[in-house]
Amino acid sequence: MLDQITVNEHSSIRIGGKAVVYVDPFHLREERHDADVILFTHPHYDHFSPEDFVKAANEHTHFVCPDSMKREVMAAGIPAERLTAMEAEENLGICGIEIEAVPAYNTNKKFHPRAKGWLGYVLEIGRDMIYIAGDTDDIPEGRAVDCTIAMVPIGGTYTMTAAEAAAFVNAMHPPAVIPTHYGSIVGERADAAVFAAHLDEDIALCVKIQ
Repeated sequence: MLDQITVNEHSSIRIGGKAVVYVDPFHLREERHDADVILFTHPHYDHFSPEDFVKAANEHTHFVCPDSMKREVMAAGIPAERLTAMEAEENLGICGIEIEAVPAYNTNKKFHPRAKGWLGYVLEIGRDMIYIAGDTDDIPEGRAVDCTIAMVPIGGTYTMTAAEAAAFVNAMHPPAVIPTHYGSIVGERADAAVFAAHLDEDIALCVKIQ
């Protein structure tokens, strides 16, 4: 699936294939209206951007969000019948994709409190298990994820630093990893090199930020 995954900017992810999935669409350059599913990890402006998700959505798009932000998502005009609100450890099957909700939170910062119930997701698409960590620190629930591709934040300040993220991924030890959440809103492009320097050599690093 690596060739089907793009990172538009920051943590804005598009996964192509038989079903098109967007996660936290932000600063989209095109209006494709091709999304089968759009997932939100939490309500911060750089992850929940109504002016951007409408560029990906169409009249059939299904939306997924943490239960704690359900009202905010519906207030943005998404009808209840096309919205699924999830809590950690819940599972959802939709459009041929299996989705598992995973906690995402800070352990030594105040920006993403565990009590908010914000999420990362594991997407089972074909033979791949894609872990999209959301805005998180190195947490035990994340280390326990079994995946083939991990997408983790490396930009520091609000999430893990590049070195911390590498330690997190090394503990999980997926075959491949794509770093996110750096190079625009927070973090520098050079963080990818720091991440690579701390990453186990047998984990394939794919830098996807456009």
